Amino acid sequence: MAFAFHHDKDEYFKQQKDNAAEFIHPFVEQFVKIDSNLKVLEIGCAEGGVLCSFLEKGAKGVGIELLQARLDLANHYLSAQIPTEQFTLINKNIYDINPSQDLPFLFDLVILKDVIEHIPQQEKVLAEMKKLLAPGGKIFFGFPPWQMPFGGHQQICESKILHLLPYFHLLPRFMYTAVLKMFGEKDSTIEELMDIKSTGISLERFERICKENDYKIVNKKLYLINPIYKYKFKLTPRKQFGFISAIPYFRNYFTTSGYYLIEKK
Repeated sequence: MAFAFHHDKDEYFKQQKDNAAEFIHPFVEQFVKIDSNLKVLEIGCAEGGVLCSFLEKGAKGVGIELLQARLDLANHYLSAQIPTEQFTLINKNIYDINPSQDLPFLFDLVILKDVIEHIPQQEKVLAEMKKLLAPGGKIFFGFPPWQMPFGGHQQICESKILHLLPYFHLLPRFMYTAVLKMFGEKDSTIEELMDIKSTGISLERFERICKENDYKIVNKKLYLINPIYKYKFKLTPRKQFGFISAIPYFRNYFTTSGYYLIEKK
């Protein structure tokens, strides 16, 4: 069975909220003040845990989520803690958003936490996000490099062996599919994992896309041990070793999360 936190939505919401408050907020607050003046957008907000952590500090927020069932849970969790006039939830694909029609305002901060690696046409989405930013607005990304031990998100596998097996997502597609079928994974799980294989992103590719779209990286932190692992696995978060961070491509295999804050040049 896959890890319990993928099924326990109450726990997942709490983990995301606590992780954001303890690790994302300090990273962002070096350049963005989180208070009642902040307007924040989360793309791929899921159950709303990350967004909630900003709303609790007074920010006004919008969450965009493709899956209606997850958005319904977000509304349930947020409404229990946050005044409803403080947030808006939208069930749309980010590529279908018309800022002037769908959004109440432009944003000082846009958040994509564990989302960019699921989005196709990543060059396009970074270009489109410029339309969402207020003057001086910034975008936070947190994502696992594709080549890291579990960058394929194989933790969603039902097989106890596969969801603990590092790096096997790097196999060629036909071999990867064959292994998943051999261990009895459902067709829906295999399809999801194949989609992630198509959209997984490296640190170098992300930085190149930022440069090509005229963004400046204003803050960056690579982790050997992802902060979310504190809540999921009781592991102490650890910043990546400097000598590994300095080696392009190689660093992807040993970096479990990259935090970036970018802005338009």
